[in-house]
Amino acid sequence: MSQNIPQLSPQEAQRKAWMGLLAKAPEAQLIALWGERPDPEHEVLRAPELGSTMVRGRIGATGNAFNLGEMTLTRCSVQLSGGAVGHAYVQGRSKEKARIAALVDALMQTDAEDEIRAEILSPLAATQQADKAARAAKAAATKVDFFTMARGED
Repeated sequence: MSQNIPQLSPQEAQRKAWMGLLAKAPEAQLIALWGERPDPEHEVLRAPELGSTMVRGRIGATGNAFNLGEMTLTRCSVQLSGGAVGHAYVQGRSKEKARIAALVDALMQTDAEDEIRAEILSPLAATQQADKAARAAKAAATKVDFFTMARGED
């Protein structure tokens, strides 16, 4: 039984990466990185709104999918005056995080991409990498190595 997984273009893969980074970013850090930056001229297409989504899982990452439970999320969509549309779906109930994430997504599709990447996305990625390394180190500290000793019965 093969799965038809659509291949993403390089642009789609990049957007998926930064949207994932924004969705997983700590709210306080994203708001701090956005800072006192004035909002670009934009129209709100979908005001930040709360909802929930079903989270699915797989046993062993390969088994049949099952419903794990629901997760609260907030979504938002904006359109910049230049036409770029930004979307955000973030975990939790933060309307401000969703609004900023949608603005960042839209700005990443404009000439401001390099500035936004350097000032917002790179620090978020560094934090995410550090958190991942800390979790891996904590897990490695609990690793148990089993070995077999010869019992001398040969």
